[in-house]
Amino acid sequence: MTDRILVLVRHGESEWNLKNLFTGWRDVDLTDNGVKEARAAGRKLKAQGLHFDIGFTSALIRAQRSIDLVLEEMGQTGIKIFKDQALNERDYGDLSGLNKDDARAKWGAEQVLIWRRSYDIAPPGGESLRDTAARVLPYYIQEILPRVLGGANVLVSAHGNSLRALVMVLEKLSPKEIVARELKTGAPLIYRLNADSTVAEKQDLAA
Repeated sequence: MTDRILVLVRHGESEWNLKNLFTGWRDVDLTDNGVKEARAAGRKLKAQGLHFDIGFTSALIRAQRSIDLVLEEMGQTGIKIFKDQALNERDYGDLSGLNKDDARAKWGAEQVLIWRRSYDIAPPGGESLRDTAARVLPYYIQEILPRVLGGANVLVSAHGNSLRALVMVLEKLSPKEIVARELKTGAPLIYRLNADSTVAEKQDLAA
């Protein structure tokens, strides 16, 4: 029997998460706490008895380090890992590098909230969640899903918004539902898929 397991993990806390900065495509590393979160995710997945055949991550160091730490903790460092900017975090454009409080002071709290929590309104020079999904989902359909349906156990280490795009499809959420969905750093989501790519079972290891 084929398990068809897909595991999504948001990277551990980054240096800019800690500083409350809009990060987007800026390439910042994990904090010491982020390293601990990624290792803890690996221990949780190991406790589930999971073994991965292949991994996917973004072009950004915080996601790449996280998948390396997860697999190191599991004793599974030898697997093939594909890195692609299709899985990068949402590009925050002119907000990138700004403290969220400073952004509110510049544009107003209501406008910043709209950019952060609307599905299809992008910040200046950046991407909306819909734009992010438009690059994440084709990559998922072409590269990740066929491997899961073929019987591989697949681990994806990416970002809050690139993973939201996947969760939206997997859990059949509306745009309003997905923008309200929080994905904790270093918290694995385990999906077991049916042969038609729908979700048979979901397990959230955030607790």
